[in-house]
Amino acid sequence: MNKRAEQVKKINKELNLFNEIDDAPTSGSGKLKDIAVSVKDCICVKDMESRAGSAILEGYKPVFDATVIEKIRKEGAAIIGKTAQDAFGFGSFSVNVGKGMHIPKNPVDKTRSCGGSSGGAAGITKAADFPHIALAESTGGSIVGPASFCGVIGFCPTYGRVSRYGLMDYANSLDKIGPMAKTMEEIALMMEIIAGYDDKDSTSLDEPVPDYTKALNKSIKGLRVGILKNSFGQGVDIQVAEKVADGIQKLEDQGALLQDIKLPITEKYGVACYYLIAMAEASTNLAKYSGLRYGKQEKIDGTFNEYFKNTRAIFNDESKRRIIIGTFVRMAGFRDAYYIKATKVRTKIIDEYKKAFKKVDVLVSPTMPFVAPKFSEIKKLTPMQHYMADIMTVGPNLAGLPHISIPVGNNKENLPVGMLLIADHLKEETLMQVGNKL
Repeated sequence: MNKRAEQVKKINKELNLFNEIDDAPTSGSGKLKDIAVSVKDCICVKDMESRAGSAILEGYKPVFDATVIEKIRKEGAAIIGKTAQDAFGFGSFSVNVGKGMHIPKNPVDKTRSCGGSSGGAAGITKAADFPHIALAESTGGSIVGPASFCGVIGFCPTYGRVSRYGLMDYANSLDKIGPMAKTMEEIALMMEIIAGYDDKDSTSLDEPVPDYTKALNKSIKGLRVGILKNSFGQGVDIQVAEKVADGIQKLEDQGALLQDIKLPITEKYGVACYYLIAMAEASTNLAKYSGLRYGKQEKIDGTFNEYFKNTRAIFNDESKRRIIIGTFVRMAGFRDAYYIKATKVRTKIIDEYKKAFKKVDVLVSPTMPFVAPKFSEIKKLTPMQHYMADIMTVGPNLAGLPHISIPVGNNKENLPVGMLLIADHLKEETLMQVGNKL
């Protein structure tokens, strides 16, 4: 075991941030040769157990690398392990881990959540005392939410900007891979490496990849910043609102032009629309984990129905809830009333954002409505309260827009607060430019 692996194991023993650790991570030559890279458990890494945080995939070791893994290997990255997450990405706090797995703890305060579903990715990014970048994944806020709770930078690109080949699906029309890091330079570097067209992914965008690092030094004088005023209202912790307001003031001091923006459709229907679409797609994707071709295989004893029931009982409670709801909204007689209606609302949400971006270059709000909650507080939340934690982040994910969470200070308990910046499609450079000024 090398020194880096010893450090990772020591951190993991205290914080449960990894599901799998490489005892001897090797680095090559290239842009990432001195940087350790952690990989969210839902991204396939050849010969390394990859379970998407679920016990139903126990023992699964992919025979191939995801496209993003191929790209970082070519640049000399040392992959240190697979980070903990909510099973299949189902959660906002990384407490919905697979059966027998451990809940990751926030390095800032071990009694609190790292956020979800990329909780382990954010936690190791904060805890690492060595050069490190995390590869994470977002469906409805799973990159920026944990980044906010842990006080690191989380970057979610335009849908299709980074290949999804080798990513275990939650919801195909929403999933995106993106980096977490402590500095904007590291975010820009990783995006330059992993972005780009991939003929193995039918949703991949055939667009040139800009020099993101150059964007970091651009002035924001005259840049139009839209403040999502309603995101500072009821339900948002006052200290969170104050810290984000300080960040906005910092942008104005550097020459940004501020104006208020409202997104009434997104604000009213975003969460409901997101969960209907995401659960419908999730129930379809998880059907393949039946113990035949995919998933843990139980001993066949009795009828096929009993075998499938015993195998799928391995799913945790939240996975079962989402499978049941998603199957219901896709059923004949209910599809038009729920799923089809949600897809129509999604189109209206995209149109609403497009109109906003005719007026401004970037939209700003708090990333999460509160700081990282204690595990004791999370236990008291209903499933609906869990889902409402994503109220700020579901909009840009539904619309496939690039967005970033930037730390803008700590509250009085010294807990991190994140600011959410959203840009138009393929305007990642704008986010780099503004994020670096914060």
